[in-house]
This record gives sequence, structure tokens and C-alpha cells, in this order.
Amino acid sequence: MRSVKPSGRVAGTVLVVLGVVATLAALLIPVYFFDGNRSIALSRSGWQDDGKGTWKTEYGPLTSLDRDFLRSVRSAGLWEVPAGRAARERSTKRSVRIVGDHVVEGCGELDKRVIEASRALKVSLPNRATDAQRKYLLEIENAKGRKFDEVLVNRLRKQGGSTLALVSLVRDQTSNSMVRSLATRANSIALDHISVLEETGMVDYEALSQ
Repeated sequence: MRSVKPSGRVAGTVLVVLGVVATLAALLIPVYFFDGNRSIALSRSGWQDDGKGTWKTEYGPLTSLDRDFLRSVRSAGLWEVPAGRAARERSTKRSVRIVGDHVVEGCGELDKRVIEASRALKVSLPNRATDAQRKYLLEIENAKGRKFDEVLVNRLRKQGGSTLALVSLVRDQTSNSMVRSLATRANSIALDHISVLEETGMVDYEALSQ
């Protein structure tokens, strides 16, 4: 039986079809995975919608996610700065005292910046930490010796992971230039805090996933 060779026109058509399929795959697959990762980021960040929609500002649109980010930065600083001071004053472990230095300096800077941003964007900020954060401070205050170091390091590390998830989401989605600038700086500071916390060798990674 003779084999039939495809004509040049048929071969060309096949190549065109394959090219279209490959192009569609290249476009659709990244979108699928990106949307999935974004959904994961949304669930992990735990942000709260204030139900007030998007505001127009001179720095660009300000969404409920943006406003929650500002409030979260302020709230985190209200308990992390006292925790950092406790680390500097009470720990006998040098690496934990270094954590205290980084936390007090980094959160102090972010606190000043978020207050300035809130005034410019007319966003109200909390004046006290959340119930969960105050509980963290109480646990740290009541702990002694090595237990003090362990509790402090792991509470701050857990906060750092939550902060980083929210910061990454905001940095990706915000259209507000002032919020973007703050998120960029907050990202660097959160990573720095996570690094020095992990250098203590006291982070319980299994507990972080619970």
C-alpha cells in the first residue's frame, strides 16, 4: 500500500492549529494558577472588608483591602513594639535581644508612616491592639526564662507570617500610590523580622501551620 504524504498546505494548516493551541495554553494556564494563588493569598491574609467600597483620593483609588492593610499595620505595631522592648530588656539570649532591636525600630518606622498615610487618606486607625494580640502580650509578660524567649519568638513569627501574606496581597492589587509605597517598605521590614526571628533557632515551624 502506498503511503500518502501530506501536502504542504495540509502540513501548514496543522502547524497553524498547533500554534493556536499552544498560544491559548500559554495564556490560560498561567491565569488559572495565578488566580488559584491569589485565592490562597486572600484566605491566608484574613483581611476584613469594611463594606465602604472604593474611595477616590489624589493618590489613586483606595479599596477596603487598602484600608484594612493600614489598620492592620497600626494594630500590629501596637503590640509588637512593646514585645520588642520586652525582648531587649528581659532576654538573656543575644539573638532574642537583636530581635527586639529590629522589631522596635522596624515597627516604629511603620507606625509613623501609617499614621501619616491615614491622615492623608482620611482613614481611621485603631488605638489599641486586638484581643488576640493583647493575649500574646499577656503570655509574653507572664513567661519567664527560656519560656519567655520561646513564647516571644513564636508569637512574633506567627504575626510576621500573617503580615507578609497581607502585604504581598496589597502590594499586588493596590492602585493607590501611597499604600503601595507603604506596602513595599512593610514587605522589607516583615522579611527582616522573620529572618532575625528564625536566626534565634527557636521557631516552632509545626505550630505555625496550625
